[in-house]
Amino acid sequence: MASKAISVRLPDQMAAELAAIARTQDIAVSEVIREAIENHIISRRTDKNFQQLLKKRLDEDRKLLERFAE
Repeated sequence: MASKAISVRLPDQMAAELAAIARTQDIAVSEVIREAIENHIISRRTDKNFQQLLKKRLDEDRKLLERFAE
């Protein structure tokens, strides 16, 4: 699977807590971050409010793109 590097700035306290979690689990910080992001994405897929917002955005984008395609 292809991957993309992304930089994230964290407050010092959050970075320290993240590092502590990774050390405790004996895994890389990047793996802890990937797991958290995956869980966030999964939660959005089942969040009814987010799904409504997503459909609204799709409708708005579709209308805009159709105007450009004329």
